[in-house]
Amino acid sequence: MRARPLVVVALALTLAGPLPAQQGLLKGLDAYVAQALKDWEAPGLAIAVVRHDSVVFARGYGVRELGKAETVDANTIFAIGSTSKAFTAALLGMLVDQGRIRWDDPVTRYLPGFQLYDPYVTREITIRDLLTHRSGLARGDGLWAASGYSRDEVIRRVRFLKPSWSFRSQYGYQNIMFLTAGELAGRVYGKSWDEVVRQQIFEPLGMTRTRTSVDALKGMDDVATPHERIDDAVRPVEWMNIDNIGPAGSITSSVNEMAQWVRLQLGAGTYAGRKLIEAKTVKEMHTLQMHIKPSETDEKLYPETHLQGYGLGWALRDYRGRRIVSHGGAIRGMRAQVLLVPEDQLGVVVLTNVAESALPTAIANRIMDLHLGQPVKDWSALYLAETKDARAKAAEERRKTEAARVTGTTPSLVLEKYTGTYADSMYGTIKVSQEGDHLAATFGPNYAGDLGHWHFDTFEVVWRNPVFGRAMFTFKLDAKGQVTALEVPQLTTFGKVGMTTGGAR
Repeated sequence: MRARPLVVVALALTLAGPLPAQQGLLKGLDAYVAQALKDWEAPGLAIAVVRHDSVVFARGYGVRELGKAETVDANTIFAIGSTSKAFTAALLGMLVDQGRIRWDDPVTRYLPGFQLYDPYVTREITIRDLLTHRSGLARGDGLWAASGYSRDEVIRRVRFLKPSWSFRSQYGYQNIMFLTAGELAGRVYGKSWDEVVRQQIFEPLGMTRTRTSVDALKGMDDVATPHERIDDAVRPVEWMNIDNIGPAGSITSSVNEMAQWVRLQLGAGTYAGRKLIEAKTVKEMHTLQMHIKPSETDEKLYPETHLQGYGLGWALRDYRGRRIVSHGGAIRGMRAQVLLVPEDQLGVVVLTNVAESALPTAIANRIMDLHLGQPVKDWSALYLAETKDARAKAAEERRKTEAARVTGTTPSLVLEKYTGTYADSMYGTIKVSQEGDHLAATFGPNYAGDLGHWHFDTFEVVWRNPVFGRAMFTFKLDAKGQVTALEVPQLTTFGKVGMTTGGAR
């Protein structure tokens, strides 16, 4: 079923409008955003633009939740996702300024218990490495997203994540390393990361409604609702609590308050006449540290780009003769984009309350093109075409999976024999039980689902929270016909507790 197009695209202004000098910069933007919201079937969106240390534009579009009348404005709270990473890097930069740490200090100097799978990497990994996605580790996000483990426990268990490539050899996005960086900063400051980021950044910038936990949103007004595309329809979903990965992505804010953060960045660490970070430290954070090989999509959409990489909490690229410093963010039902053109003193923040959407990047790029005064691309159309292509590929993969299903098979064992607890040292436990005529599974505090027989000893799990979709579970049997393990693609193989060949390591 296809989602119904939005009938109303409401606008809520918090400024009288763009300053006269900015009319060219924002020419036709309102109409473009209104059309983009319809095309993406997005509920709402907010934009702030900074030029020469002034917020020249701040406006909301659409609604906070589908089916409800409350409109988005420039003070509406959204999740900013991974754009939180730059805040964590800034906290460490402040410690560098104070001489309390150095970028190239080993992590174990401050977190003696920190350990990775490879002892060499444990010894050699530095604070700079934590902030540049070059640890050699694939994401391993199931460790925090599904488990409910505390931050300390997530960091302890990452020692079981096997490297996917050599240390410092290539870029590989890694949230847990940013969590480690945030906890290291807290350890040096002698407070939690949440306290430190509030005291060192939010308060000096007047970001009074910005928070580090969704729990703090309870009772607040003007808060957007996340939305996901489920069964080809955009629907409201619950906020996701990601406190256990906080330094990598848990901040919530508005475009008005994020504009103050942009002013600090464009001001080379000085805000309203007060120096919070040394200019040389901001420059270091905005300097390429790790090269990123362009994807096919990058090469298609950014033919003008010759070099791209990652700084310290920021993504970097050249574009039409300018150095672009930016970062995107995505958590359940929310997307964000922060884009800076430092040499032109231009900054853009775009926040939206729908996932599976490159809309914030498209709008930020549109404003960048208008500013540069060169041919303006229809970024929304370009990114939407890529998104639709990805949807089509996902549908084709599903068709291939269906076609590969062997019909007419039955499980090797009676359902009761598959029940039990399956454990992995990193990801924790999956519990499989029998509920009437079918199996059910729980994984951490959030994942609960029902298993339907697929073929042989493979079952399809339909998670009860539709946001999580589906998964395949394959039970492994030994020569005696006993279940010894549970294989979960994209995660690992969980050993059955109580079996001599399985269980936690």
